[in-house]
Amino acid sequence: MRVRSSATLGSRPVEHWFNGPPFTIGIEEELMILDAGSLELVNAIEALIEPSPAGEIKPELMESVLEVSTEPCPNTAQAGEQLRALRRQVAETAASRNLAIGSAGTHPFAMWEDQRIVARPRYRDLISALRFVARQELIFGMHVHVGVDDPDKAIHVANGMRVHIPVLLGLSANSPFWRADATGLASVRTPIFRAFPRVGIPPSYNDWRDYERRIEFMIKAKVIADYTYLWHDVRPHPNFGTVEVRVMDSQTHIEHTLGLAALVQGLVRELSEHFEAGKQLSRYPFEMLDENKWLAARHGLDGELVDLPHSERVPTRALARRLIDRMREHCRDLGSETDLEAVEDLLERGNGAARQVVVYEANHDLREVMAEIVAATTV
Repeated sequence: MRVRSSATLGSRPVEHWFNGPPFTIGIEEELMILDAGSLELVNAIEALIEPSPAGEIKPELMESVLEVSTEPCPNTAQAGEQLRALRRQVAETAASRNLAIGSAGTHPFAMWEDQRIVARPRYRDLISALRFVARQELIFGMHVHVGVDDPDKAIHVANGMRVHIPVLLGLSANSPFWRADATGLASVRTPIFRAFPRVGIPPSYNDWRDYERRIEFMIKAKVIADYTYLWHDVRPHPNFGTVEVRVMDSQTHIEHTLGLAALVQGLVRELSEHFEAGKQLSRYPFEMLDENKWLAARHGLDGELVDLPHSERVPTRALARRLIDRMREHCRDLGSETDLEAVEDLLERGNGAARQVVVYEANHDLREVMAEIVAATTV
C-alpha cells in the first residue's frame, strides 16, 4: 500500500513515500579527527571533506568530528564494502596531513572547551538554541537506517524496537572515559547526550497519523523546525523511508559496526513481519524501558537487565544471546548472517568499553588507550 504524508512535518515537504525496497540498510559513523602524534582531537574537518566514490563524508557539530555514511545497500556485506572504503579514504587523507582517525563513543581525554563549532547554519543555530548543552556534546555514535515500505509499519517497528534498545546499548557500549576520567560507566556517551532535549527512549505512537499530528503540533508551537530535531534512540525517518536506530556508541572495530547493523536489520524484519501478521505489540512501562537503558549504560554486558514484561533481572548477556539466536534466520535470509557473527565476538570477548578498560588498567595511560583505538579503527 502506498500512503503519502499529507503534512510537511517541517520546513520541507515529506516527499519520500515509505515504498522503497524493504530492509535496505545504511550505516552512519561519527569518527574522531586526531593529531597523529599527540592523539588529541584536531579542529580539521574542512581538510578532510572530499568526494567519495561510495557513500558520503560530512561534517558534524564540531570541527574535530567527521561523519561517514553508506548508500542504501541490500545487506551488510555490501554496506561493509562501502564502510571499509570510507574508513580507508578518510584515514589516508588524514595521514597525508599528519592527522589520524579514531572510532569510539568518546575521546578518553579531550576537552569540549577546545573544540570549534562547524561553520554551518544548522549547527550554529543549534548552539544558539541549546548553549552549553550542545557545546559539551563531544560524543560519537553510529546510526543504522533500515528501509520500511509502509508508514504505519514504520511506526510499529519503531515502537517495537524500544524494548530492544538497552540490549543494543549494552552490546555497543564503547565510552568508559570522559575528560581524562575513568567514569565507571560502560557508555558515558549516554548520559552526556541525555542533556539534549527530545532524546532517549521515544514515546510510542498509535499509527502514522498519530505521529504526524503530534510532530505537526510541535512544529506549530515552534519548538522544532522539523522532525529531524527529534534525536530519540529510534525514530521513523520519512525523508529516507527508513527506521533509524541511534542508541549505539561508535565502534572501534568495523566488524562490530557491521555486526550490530546486521542485528538491527534482523530486528526490523521481525517487527515488520509482526505488523504484517496483524499482531499487537506488548506494552511496557516507560520507566522500566528507561531503567534498563540506564543499567546498560552503567554496566554494559557485565550487568543485568529486567526481563520485561516480567520483573526478574537476568544477565544482559543472556538477553543478548536470546536476541542474536532469534535473529539468525532473518539475517540469513537478508544476506547479513556472516556479519552477525561479530556480535558473538562482543559477547565472548567483551564490548569496546571492556576492552578499553583492560588497556587502561595495564599502565593507567589514556594515550595508550587512544593509540589502541586508532590502530584498530584503520585496520
